[in-house]
Amino acid sequence: MIDVTFLSENKTDTFEVDAEFALSMYIRAHGRKILFDTGASSMFARTAGTLGIDLTDADLCVISHGHFDHTLGLPEFCRTNTKAEVYIHENAFRTFYGTTDGQIDDYNCGITLSEEELAPIRSRFHYTGAEPVWITEDIVISGSIPDLPNYSPAEQFYYLSDDGTLKKDPMDHEEFLAIREPDGVYLFSGCSHKGIIAAVEYCKTLFPGEHIAGIVAGMHLVGASNQMRTEVIERLYQEEPDVVIPMHCTGLTAEVMMKMKFGDRCILGSNGKTYHLGS
Repeated sequence: MIDVTFLSENKTDTFEVDAEFALSMYIRAHGRKILFDTGASSMFARTAGTLGIDLTDADLCVISHGHFDHTLGLPEFCRTNTKAEVYIHENAFRTFYGTTDGQIDDYNCGITLSEEELAPIRSRFHYTGAEPVWITEDIVISGSIPDLPNYSPAEQFYYLSDDGTLKKDPMDHEEFLAIREPDGVYLFSGCSHKGIIAAVEYCKTLFPGEHIAGIVAGMHLVGASNQMRTEVIERLYQEEPDVVIPMHCTGLTAEVMMKMKFGDRCILGSNGKTYHLGS
C-alpha cells in the first residue's frame, strides 16, 4: 500500500493547515519515505509538523521540474533532513518564463533561489537526465518524458539560453515518479507540462503490460480549452485507473469535469490529508 500526504497544495478543507499555489507530497511505499516536490516556501515543513510527520525520516527527495512552486522549499528540507539525496533534472536550473494571454511573462518562474541559498545544498543533488533512474525494481524516476506526437501544451514556456535569447522550453527537465504495487502502477506527476497522457504513455513503457492503477497529478489544464480538457479526461478514462487525484495546476474546472466522469474513482485532494492507495 502507498500512503500519500499532501504537504503543499492549492486548497485545503481543514483549518489545521494552510494552502498555497504549490505542490509537495510525502509518499510512503515499499519501506521508503519520499518527499515529492517542496512547494513554494517552507509551508510544506509546517504542514508536516502539524501532522506529526518527521521529515528527517525521508529517504530521498524527488523534484518534478524546475519551477518555483515545486522547489523553493529545498533549503528548508535540506536544513531539516541532512541525509536524503535530492533527485533533480540537470536542466532544471535554467531561467524560465511562462506566458499569459500569449505574451511572455516578465518574471522568472524558475528556481529563484539565490546562490547563497543553493551553495550549501548543491552536494545533495543527484542530477537526472534523459534516462530513467530506478530507485528499486518497483520505484522509478522517469527522467525526461518523451514528446507525445501531435500534442500542443496548454501553455508554452521559454528559457533563457546561453546566448541571451529566449527559446521554447522543451520541458525536458520534467519527470514523474512511478511506484509498482500488486494491483498496478501509481504515477505521481507535478504539473504534467509535457501532457499527462505523455506521462502515462511513458510510464507504460517503463512497466510494459502493467495496469496504470492510479494517477496523482497536477495536469496543467487550468488554462486549457474545454475541448482539450474533455479530450484529456476521456483519454485518461480509457486507461481505467482505479483512482485519479487531480490537483494543483489541473484547475477547478477540470477537476469538477474529472469528478463527473470518474465518480467515486476521482478524489479531489486537500492539503493536510493522507490518501491510501493500492492493496
